[in-house]
Amino acid sequence: MPAYNIRGINVDFPFEAYDCQLVYMEKVIQSLQERCNALLESPTGTGKTLCLLCATLAWRKSLGAFSTGMSVRSSQNEGSESDVKLSQSVRPNLPTIIYTSRTHSQIRQVIQELKRTCYRPKMVVLGSREQLCIHDEVSLLRGKAQTNACHLLCRKRGKRNCVHHSRVADYMKKNPHLGDEPIDIEDLVNVGRRFGPCPYYVSRELHKTADILFAPYNYVIDRGYRKFLSFDWNNSILIFDEAHNLESLCADAASFDLPSWLLNACISEAKNCIDLSTARREEANDKSRNPDSFAILRALLLKLEKRIAEVPIQTKELGFTRPGPYIYELLSDLNITDETASKLINIIDDAAVLLEEDNQHKATRTVCRLESISDILNIIFRDKGNAHANFYRVHVQEVEATAADGLKGKASRTLSWWCFNPGIALEAFPRLGVGSVILTSGTLSPMDSFALELKLEFPVRLENPHVINPSQIWAGVVPTGPSGYSFNSSYRSRDSIEYKQELGNAIVNFARIVPDGLLVFFPSYYILDQCIGCWKNMGHANSTTIWERICKHKKPVLEPRQSSLFATSIEDYMAKLKDTSTSGAVFFAVCRGKVSEGLDFADHAGRAVIVTGMPFATRTDPKVRLKREYLDQEGRSQSKVCKVLTGEDWYNQQALRAVNQAVGRVIRHRHDYGAIIFCDERFAQPYRQSQISLWIQPHIKCYSKFGDVVFTLTRFFRDGGARVSTDLRPIQTENRANAKCPYTGEIEETQLAQPLEKFFTQMTPMSQDSSVKALSSILDIKRGNASGQVGEVLPANRSSLTPFKNQSLVLKHLSDPIGNVKKLLMPGRKNMQYQDPEIIDLTGYSVLDELGKEELIAPCSARKRKLLSAENVAMQKIEVSHEHSSDGKKFEINSPSFSINPVKLKSSQTSGTISAQNAQVGSAFLHKDDGTSQKREVDFLRRKNKGFDSIPVLSENEETRGSNFLIQVKEKLTAEEYKNFVEFMKALKSKTMKISQVLQSIVRLFSGPERLPLLKRFKDYIPAKYHSLYEQYLETNDDTL
Repeated sequence: MPAYNIRGINVDFPFEAYDCQLVYMEKVIQSLQERCNALLESPTGTGKTLCLLCATLAWRKSLGAFSTGMSVRSSQNEGSESDVKLSQSVRPNLPTIIYTSRTHSQIRQVIQELKRTCYRPKMVVLGSREQLCIHDEVSLLRGKAQTNACHLLCRKRGKRNCVHHSRVADYMKKNPHLGDEPIDIEDLVNVGRRFGPCPYYVSRELHKTADILFAPYNYVIDRGYRKFLSFDWNNSILIFDEAHNLESLCADAASFDLPSWLLNACISEAKNCIDLSTARREEANDKSRNPDSFAILRALLLKLEKRIAEVPIQTKELGFTRPGPYIYELLSDLNITDETASKLINIIDDAAVLLEEDNQHKATRTVCRLESISDILNIIFRDKGNAHANFYRVHVQEVEATAADGLKGKASRTLSWWCFNPGIALEAFPRLGVGSVILTSGTLSPMDSFALELKLEFPVRLENPHVINPSQIWAGVVPTGPSGYSFNSSYRSRDSIEYKQELGNAIVNFARIVPDGLLVFFPSYYILDQCIGCWKNMGHANSTTIWERICKHKKPVLEPRQSSLFATSIEDYMAKLKDTSTSGAVFFAVCRGKVSEGLDFADHAGRAVIVTGMPFATRTDPKVRLKREYLDQEGRSQSKVCKVLTGEDWYNQQALRAVNQAVGRVIRHRHDYGAIIFCDERFAQPYRQSQISLWIQPHIKCYSKFGDVVFTLTRFFRDGGARVSTDLRPIQTENRANAKCPYTGEIEETQLAQPLEKFFTQMTPMSQDSSVKALSSILDIKRGNASGQVGEVLPANRSSLTPFKNQSLVLKHLSDPIGNVKKLLMPGRKNMQYQDPEIIDLTGYSVLDELGKEELIAPCSARKRKLLSAENVAMQKIEVSHEHSSDGKKFEINSPSFSINPVKLKSSQTSGTISAQNAQVGSAFLHKDDGTSQKREVDFLRRKNKGFDSIPVLSENEETRGSNFLIQVKEKLTAEEYKNFVEFMKALKSKTMKISQVLQSIVRLFSGPERLPLLKRFKDYIPAKYHSLYEQYLETNDDTL
């Protein structure tokens, strides 16, 4: 395992680290050594999580041994109840690391990354009773009812006590090594089910001695959760991973909204509690619940409802707004103060238990709405004073009630108390003595608002580049569409028919060019619905609509507004992505939606992302308006003291951060590639581009003509098909549980591995005297210097390609005759348009396949380009809305109208139209059914390009040799040996092992008389320059037999 000395700390890293990974770890260690906060951005796929873990744990290890081993085992010898305290005393003043992320699923992936390291600190994952409880009855409950039931059973003795809780102490005593190896919530639950101890209380005990604990954000942000954490906060390290939404999460956690329907539900529940407690007194003489307490609660809620209804609202747009402290004035009229609030909370807790007991009796499952009132009171009366209220605004808004609210036809009001200073959620950490707070994510840009909003100093900052090569990304601003109409999604133009039609025609072209998965992000659901509606209806007489033309190329999926339907939409997208009747699928989504926030569209799932506009929040939205006013007011009072964030700055940065989140869905690992298309002229402004993630900025180009966009994008994906070889795999959440290793390209065990046959075919044997570099020579390319000429991994059904010296011609060859052409990206998939005026693809695809009677042909630009270094032909096509003409078809693209008379050319497999001036040249490349067309094509190209390097074309026999060899390998090896063989092949491809180590391992694996043929044949699949080395190992192996 490679080791790196970074700022005096020896860091063991599982792989050879990229430069950007070393820089990232250096910044982490700097933050820890200097006891300061850090703001670190590193794109997804750069190994951010692994770097963070290795750097942090290496620094922690340098201070003293982890709490595993002797320090923990010593508590076993004591055999007392003070085991935890004793083990803590063994390691005084050693900091605890608190690693937080948004969800448990993300934490699960972090733990998987921890397993890849050599570090084994004492660790634990914190979870709720809902996730960890294994009691037959209590596990069925939710919320405070579950908490109260748990407390009740843990305090009891006899038959009604919790047997799982009583076994915790004994289990911890006998198993002091629990937590020495990485464990997840599922592991804790399995321990509980198998051996009996309560997983929840096991985790509570473990966290007291843990070196590192993992938890969701709310466990440290929420004061209620935080008070249950029993470790020394002094000098601790607090890490927020996936922190791009931290500021909004902090603000939301400190705010509340109380709509009319929720208040009505609480009043109904209070009335139900009165009836239940009264009935119990009469029927069973049960006086444990006092009906009068619930009556008081109900009366207060009724008064609150009346008070909200009496608030004067002049206009629905502005609502009713007051400074934050007004909330205390409003509640004091109801006699709700800091003293009485605690009593009300206790009454609500009793009500929650009573309602849950009734649910169990009736075998129903309903959520206790009264608990929301308890949460609201805790937010308002969080401190003895009310100084924090100055960061808030009180707002009452009136809207038309819906049928779902149960108040249809009536005016519905919502009482809100909004926090506009997210920093109050983190202000306690400096007081607790936290050494460093590290915020990290793949998309933090623009960064300024984080420090200013969270009211924390971040002396250490980093915006890391990506580990990809420039050839793996296409990023461009498209200011105009096919007809020259400007793209601008502002309210001035987004509702015009011309804008929607132009955007639709552009997406038709992109859907044709981009292979497999295409993501299209709109600024809002409103604009998405308007555009889709227009495209479905827009069409001339006897012509197809824009929507139908999009669907011709890609099956569409729309992001649903209801979160409950989201999982179904993802499944639908993946199914359509695999559908071979079209060239892929297109996912229409919105910025800030679920698609843009937490999904991993790696490889074929997302080859390009289109951002159709700037996702500015609605200016008239009350929360947005008040936030801007608050920031401007704060700015005026503090501008002379420190740097401030104005309302306008915040407004712009929020929009650009949403854009960065959306475009971050593609290019998810080292070997991925994709395009980022900005369809709004405002992205051409330098200020806007400066807010885009730093790793994207150097690649952004602005195009004045749509034809140039089509040309360069087509060429990018043509080269991209030969750049890397990837498999279609299920979309993963941001945790990337089944992701390719971003550092080596290795596929983790939890993912279905790439078929070995496909990999092995890529290593097809080549003649040693060939002037062309074998594909396996890719392994010789040093990290960071991958050549655009030969440094790509081709799909398995492609032969090795060698670009000509002037890169003006590439021969792409498939062994199949045209009737059974293997597609470039997915078997059976409709061919993609990778044609380029400077490239000829002899895969069986012709431009004739794509040109239909209803569509237009257009050159990318006015200038002529050479085809095959001899003929001039415009093979690029731009689709626009058009009118039928018996003589020809017209299109307009920043130039006078241009007419083309179609000439039909036919073969047994293709039909279409092409311009008369191109017909003669195009006919030279038509495939025949006699199976000899490929040979003629190769001969033709060689005659045309004398002096160029020879191009080896592999026969089908050569391509199948790899597959046949693998069959023999599988027959000769055991299942475990074959698995090892697969891993060695991956290592050979990804360079995670030295070539000498791989070859030695293969020789040992093929040892034995019956495997001797495999040993000799394997030489054919090794780069020629390693043949002598391989023969040495063969001789050594013979000597040992």
